Amino acid sequence: MDLNLKGKKVLITGGSKGIGRACAELLAAEGCTLHLAARGEEALRQTKETIASQYQTTIALHAIDLTKGDSARALATACTEIDILINNAGAIPRGDLWQIKEPQWREAWDLKVFGYINLCREVYPLMRARGKGVIINIIGAAGERPHWEYIAGGTGNAALMAFTRALGARSLRDGIRVLAINPGLIKTARLEILLRSGAQKRFGDPERWRELLPKDPPAGEPMDIANFVAFLASERARFATGSVVTVDGGYAAM
Repeated sequence: MDLNLKGKKVLITGGSKGIGRACAELLAAEGCTLHLAARGEEALRQTKETIASQYQTTIALHAIDLTKGDSARALATACTEIDILINNAGAIPRGDLWQIKEPQWREAWDLKVFGYINLCREVYPLMRARGKGVIINIIGAAGERPHWEYIAGGTGNAALMAFTRALGARSLRDGIRVLAINPGLIKTARLEILLRSGAQKRFGDPERWRELLPKDPPAGEPMDIANFVAFLASERARFATGSVVTVDGGYAAM
């Protein structure tokens, strides 16, 4: 299926690792021009080298900390005429209400929750002026099934789900579609870190983290999410906006 994405300009935050990197690889294969943003310059450079060795496309790198609104404005200014924005940066730590102290909670939300909001605030008017654009927020299935051991993450994800639905409710009149994907457990470096922490608590040995990998449903691959991103970004999904799609192997429905 030809998604007709060739030549589209895409900005991906958190684009150097995990789901963001998978999105970058797939959209490069579709012929898109890429802007990849993340904090780590070296990881960005490595991602660019890998993608450039496989696909002929233009890749611009932006080593930037999106916890501040000024950073979002600077990034939007540096990425003119973006057709597709994929908000993916940020990871909120696990812990209950007392384990996650206020400074840690605020720092995590500054990147993932307010980072998404700030970048949408800057990019949406640019898309509206051109009469077209797609915004896809990669959020997380914990917003569907919040848990006390991941209270900061579940609450932040639920907020971004509401934000996506509210922004996307009327965006089609501006020629813009706003959507979100809630990934379940995906085999990324972050998942390994979380499972190592869990293995330390449960077994007293972080090296036993693989024993905590779920089997029903099993953890997905980053490309499982990237495939949905590519479809939602294409005109094949032209009537979809204000929607949040959960891609978790059925876990949220169990």
